[in-house]
Amino acid sequence: MKKHKNIMIQGTGSSVGKTLMVAGLCRIFAQDGYRTTPFKSQNMALNSFVDIEGLEMSRGTVIQAEAAYEIPRAFMNPILLKPNSDNNSQVIINGKVAYTVDAKTYFSNSKDLKKIALDSYKNNIEANFDIAVLEGGGSPAEINLREYDLVNMGMAELVDTPVILVGNIDIGGVFASIYGTVMLLDEQDRKRIKGYIINKFRGDSDLLKPAIEILDKKFKDEGLDIKFLGVLPYADLRIEEEDSLSDEDKRVYSDNKEYINISVIKTKKMSNFTDFHAFKQYDDVRLKYVYDAKDLGNEDIIIFPGSKNTITDLEDLKERGIFEKVKELKEKGKIIVGICGGLQMLGKKIYDPKHLESSILETEGFNFFDYETTFDEIKKTEQVTKRLELTEGILKDFTNYEVKGYEIHQGISTFDSPVICKNRVFATYIHGIFDNSKFTNDFLNIVRREKNMPEQKEIFSFNEFKEKEYDKLADLLRKNLDMAEIYKILEKK
Repeated sequence: MKKHKNIMIQGTGSSVGKTLMVAGLCRIFAQDGYRTTPFKSQNMALNSFVDIEGLEMSRGTVIQAEAAYEIPRAFMNPILLKPNSDNNSQVIINGKVAYTVDAKTYFSNSKDLKKIALDSYKNNIEANFDIAVLEGGGSPAEINLREYDLVNMGMAELVDTPVILVGNIDIGGVFASIYGTVMLLDEQDRKRIKGYIINKFRGDSDLLKPAIEILDKKFKDEGLDIKFLGVLPYADLRIEEEDSLSDEDKRVYSDNKEYINISVIKTKKMSNFTDFHAFKQYDDVRLKYVYDAKDLGNEDIIIFPGSKNTITDLEDLKERGIFEKVKELKEKGKIIVGICGGLQMLGKKIYDPKHLESSILETEGFNFFDYETTFDEIKKTEQVTKRLELTEGILKDFTNYEVKGYEIHQGISTFDSPVICKNRVFATYIHGIFDNSKFTNDFLNIVRREKNMPEQKEIFSFNEFKEKEYDKLADLLRKNLDMAEIYKILEKK
């Protein structure tokens, strides 16, 4: 390959496995010696990351960049939408907040948005990488939106990329969804699809052969050169999902006292639940997301995660009884943690004088700490490396620990410390704090000692853990996909 090549993964719908498919191909191409990058022109997600320049990008693109052995950069995801409501989103362009807009107005700007996406691709991707693996969003068969599309066939057209279509057999109807998706497209878009993959299959894939033969014949009869590229089995890969609470997240919780049990409070606008992915590497940790007050009480640790709308989420917790229940559990000695929006909730008060989040001007927090938070238009987005200076509470022995992560928040709180700790409660603005292996392992050892569980002496590297998972993903794709044909699709570009 002497010049830049690209290939695009589109899906028959959401949650078919596009994000991990792109990550796996990025790892394979990089392993094979090509400088590879992911690219997703537009993403809608509450999970975001801050790159080395302090620019915001989607978490899904981050894991794909890591899989490609590349430093995640916002130009890999030039447009990010963070929903505020069902019809309103904050629009982040090239890593910076641009405006807040409703869906109809957003689509009316599609011409300008396409130029932004194309410029980012031409100037940053095409100019610097051997291969780009693009990810689509949702389904390309949303034909009412084709005119405005800049993430599926609209983007494929802009950069002239072949497309591989992915369907999820685990939810049923995979052959109908693959065929229906292809046939709903117009002729030019249809011709871009060069292959299809069946994902998340449980059982003997030989059973699918008759249906695959029928589907292939139908494509051939339509004059389409769309090749079957393989069946991927359902796999137990501990790689973070982009914007959903996967079965992997929910299945691990247990009331068994032999485990460290963690409850993460699930709010309507919860963001960055990827902060808790690091817990998956510990065999003695069990985690669940809590929606109702009745599900609280048997855990060792309660965590309040980030939120896109802290005040409205806090008011909702009060209505659902979680607010009072957590106060009771604090008095009983539960360990409570707040991250970003969760930190804001644990203070005395939250103010929103400019109505940046809602019509509510102020609300009472948990009052576990004395600080107050005021929302401002300036959004802090930066990577951070901090040394802890703690003198009290459950983390009093953590002084001089170095922690790395990133901050994304508009609220300004009345304290200046990377982590604030009092008794058995601590809070931080640092996303990714649990990715710091020594900090996390020693924090969990506090609970292990209290429960007479064996302490974990070895410090597991979370980065090494992720690398092994990316390699497992690549191995899974190499074993089950026709990589020779995929390379041919690249070469025909």
